[in-house]
Amino acid sequence: MSNPAQPPVSDAEATRATTEVTIWSLEQTSPADLRPAAVPEGDLRIVRSEVVLPEFSRFLYSAVGGDIHWTDRLGMTYDEWRELLDRPGAETWVAYVNGTPAGYVQLDAQDGGVVEIMYFGLIPAFRGRRIGGHLLSYGVERAWDLAERWPERPPTERVWLHTCSKDGPYAMDNYLRRGFRLFDTKTEVEPDVATPGPWPGAYGA
Repeated sequence: MSNPAQPPVSDAEATRATTEVTIWSLEQTSPADLRPAAVPEGDLRIVRSEVVLPEFSRFLYSAVGGDIHWTDRLGMTYDEWRELLDRPGAETWVAYVNGTPAGYVQLDAQDGGVVEIMYFGLIPAFRGRRIGGHLLSYGVERAWDLAERWPERPPTERVWLHTCSKDGPYAMDNYLRRGFRLFDTKTEVEPDVATPGPWPGAYGA
């Protein structure tokens, strides 16, 4: 799941090739909305990354989103990454398979008891192994009980997220199966951006 917000497009950029992207917004308004997925077999653990470490967060972001055009955070400075990760109620939950990072869920607490699932996804090598449904279920549970770990935050009343047509083919189905409901759809035209992979030049960009 990507956050599709993009910086304004300049006149020069407007002449480049563009892509029409559909953006869907989904929500849950009660913990009872969640329909958890089955827990997959094997050595799978989901652990909160409690040390604010931009290097690790950027690794997860680029490794998960490199082939599905997650680019909005690649130009951020180290201090900008740290500022986002250090906000009260910001949490990163990482799935490990046999000790190896497989994917993550990033939560962002907002005003009025709202929690956004800012980013969610799996590294390509771990897709198609029934991990995503369980990781999403676990992340949504942590969104609903977030105030238990952050006493300064109000109880969660709503959990929401974005997904878009650039995300994986099974993303929307996973969200709907977990009990999310669609509340908004819009279409934007975005400039085509070379897929960067987990590091610059990884795919010959």
